[in-house]
Amino acid sequence: MPDPVPPSTGTAAPVSPESRGFLQRWAPGLATLLDYRRSWFVNDLIAGLVLTAILVPVGMGYAEASGLPAINGLYATILPLVAYAIFGPSRIMVLGPDSTLAAVIAALILPLAAHDPAHALALAGTLALLSGSCSLVIGFARLGLLADLLSKPIRVGFMNAIALTVLIGQLPKLFGFSVKADDLPEKTLKLVQGIADGRTNAVALLIGAGSLALILLLKAYRPKWPGILIAVALATVASGLLDLGHVAHISVLGPMPQGLPEFRMPTASLDEVLRLLPGAIIISLLSFADTSVLSRALAQRGGYQVSQNQEMIALGTANIASGLFQGFSISSSASRTPVAEAAGSRTQATGLIGALMIALLLMFAPTLLQSLPSAALGAVVIAACLSFADLPGMWEMYRLRKVEFGLSVTSFLGVAFVGVIEGIFITIALALLVLVWNAWHPHSAILARVDGAKGYHDISRHPEGRLVPGLVLFRWDAPLFFANAELFREQILGAVSSAPTEVRWVVVASDAITDVDITAADMLLMLHGELRDKGIELWFAGMKGPVKDRLRHYGTLDTIGHDIFSPTVGNAVNRYRASHEVDWKDWDEV
Repeated sequence: MPDPVPPSTGTAAPVSPESRGFLQRWAPGLATLLDYRRSWFVNDLIAGLVLTAILVPVGMGYAEASGLPAINGLYATILPLVAYAIFGPSRIMVLGPDSTLAAVIAALILPLAAHDPAHALALAGTLALLSGSCSLVIGFARLGLLADLLSKPIRVGFMNAIALTVLIGQLPKLFGFSVKADDLPEKTLKLVQGIADGRTNAVALLIGAGSLALILLLKAYRPKWPGILIAVALATVASGLLDLGHVAHISVLGPMPQGLPEFRMPTASLDEVLRLLPGAIIISLLSFADTSVLSRALAQRGGYQVSQNQEMIALGTANIASGLFQGFSISSSASRTPVAEAAGSRTQATGLIGALMIALLLMFAPTLLQSLPSAALGAVVIAACLSFADLPGMWEMYRLRKVEFGLSVTSFLGVAFVGVIEGIFITIALALLVLVWNAWHPHSAILARVDGAKGYHDISRHPEGRLVPGLVLFRWDAPLFFANAELFREQILGAVSSAPTEVRWVVVASDAITDVDITAADMLLMLHGELRDKGIELWFAGMKGPVKDRLRHYGTLDTIGHDIFSPTVGNAVNRYRASHEVDWKDWDEV
């Protein structure tokens, strides 16, 4: 766990309070680095070297899963790490290519690219610029709450669909052949056909399956060991020593371009930009949803605070940097960040060291990984997919609440078989419809006195409860608005007609009524008139001040009365008892 960073250590050049405040607000990572302690460097150096060993194979694997050359996964790692080290509020967050975004990127760019690799790269860069810009807009406008639209059922269904999509897309690599398909059913069909036609390369399958097994076994039994690095290193060494690319005809990475990524403004037509924009918004929200959870957890363990809107700004900056330097959309990593934390990372200097190591690799040793088998990269991606798939989560939702399970299944089926963007939008629309339905048909109850229990309780849950003679206590558990106003009126009139004694008062327990719109206010006027014609008074208990003010502003209280409010249901019952001669029998004073 990183030590809390003090306001100043005296090891950096003096910074004025005004400048320090500006940096803390807009470049918190840079502010931390300016207060850097020399005693942290060894920890950050070791963590950076350990992290590099994971960043390289993972970045290349996720690039290929996105339908892009492996080298661009390294390009998409360097600049985002630097950008987040400057603008990111979390001290040990790791950004880079992400397995959950790989299928989204592939689904968005490959149909538009029409099998043109150069065009795919341009579209991927454009998508990164768009998603980064969306993140910046959300961050500056403080709209991070938009990520709340991606509820847990939607995210679980999405993650499972992405896991399945990427798994099916990577399995051909393990079997030693490739397929070209645009959707999950076609990919599955061609995978099965390829296996049935005998296209499997036994050596590739041995390397891929062995690498996957090794990664999973080490994760389960030796979690502190760098399983990905060990598997990739063994596969690369074996492939290079035995020249498996030529001898066994397996697919290998091959020589990578030497040098750092160049600045390149991606180009796309207006039509392509418009088609990518909805996906960019989804990527931005998905990235933020994952990043905010991880960021808060890290901050809590580290004893500091983070701004979620600043996280969006940092994500946006990192994505734009990636898009401008031949990368693609990136996010935080829930798998690589714990690696850095476990290795002793203190600050974002860990990420800078990782970026430097990758840059040195590209400049001085680009051929080091040329014998890396594609099957091993496929195993890396598949292992990641298996780690974020959450079938138990869906079963838990089925057990706890069928409606949310249905939303999760809809998200899964929509993303897997209709399309990533279409599936998510369909599920969000359904989730909003469920929300509207719940507000449209909220819970309500007739309240009764229950012996031995304080207050008044739902008589449907306490049939032994006693009703107050001549009084209907009606609880409404939602705001009053146009969609449920008539239902509110009907239920109160129904309660009056079904009361066992002649009703003199109706008291609405209003603690949960947080708003009343104009339509509902008109309904209250109508209800007041109907009850008055029956000789019944309408009262409210526990109504909040702002709601009373709204009714007063509408002029509603000028008709139904200003003195119709009691602070509690018990107070309203006492007022009713004091003003009516009723045979109370064994009723105690309340």
